[in-house]
Amino acid sequence: MGVITFPGTLDDVDAARAVRYAGAEAVPLWHADADLHGVQAVIVPGGFSYGDYLRAGAIARFAPVMTPVIDAAGQGMPVLGICNGFQILCEAGLLPGAMTRNAGLRFICRDLWLRVENPDTAWTSGYQANQRILVPLKTGEGRYVADQRTLDELEGDGRIVFRYDAPAPNGSSRDIAGVTSANGRVVGLMPHPEHAIDPATGPSADGLGLFTSVLTQLVDN
Repeated sequence: MGVITFPGTLDDVDAARAVRYAGAEAVPLWHADADLHGVQAVIVPGGFSYGDYLRAGAIARFAPVMTPVIDAAGQGMPVLGICNGFQILCEAGLLPGAMTRNAGLRFICRDLWLRVENPDTAWTSGYQANQRILVPLKTGEGRYVADQRTLDELEGDGRIVFRYDAPAPNGSSRDIAGVTSANGRVVGLMPHPEHAIDPATGPSADGLGLFTSVLTQLVDN
């Protein structure tokens, strides 16, 4: 699995560690890479790509590596965006909606319960519907927004993957914590599953399921 590093990325090492915990090889991808070096899945990790200038993810969306990512996603490659990675995938048009400043305009850093709404994506097949998982949230621009028509379509098509189990502390529309593409191959979420893969270093091991899910999908296919 490829793990992208942009200038300002903070969580690429943690994402690579989660990949190894799942039993796969983590392949580093640099923002200036023109290809994906043969990987079968891509993780766009969290941080502050390009300093979050202009708007979170707005510059990273135009990084050279995103051209092959967008092309590969169009052909069905699994892609996961975490926090800033979620913002980048929205900016790139791989996922609907946008991320804005948190309600209250304060940075949020805490462990939160999420509810698995859709266990049928490439990244959530190891979970059960309505399963609760405990993962950290750390964001200043984590409020997911979209127009009402888009939100209704996401609801109707089962494309909301995760919801905050309690009212979203960042004000996200309909308590949405993560969404998926129409084919279930691209997933973005604001909380950090890569920080919840081992109880010794995080609040739980609940986040590991995203990485083992996609590995199972790749092996089976």
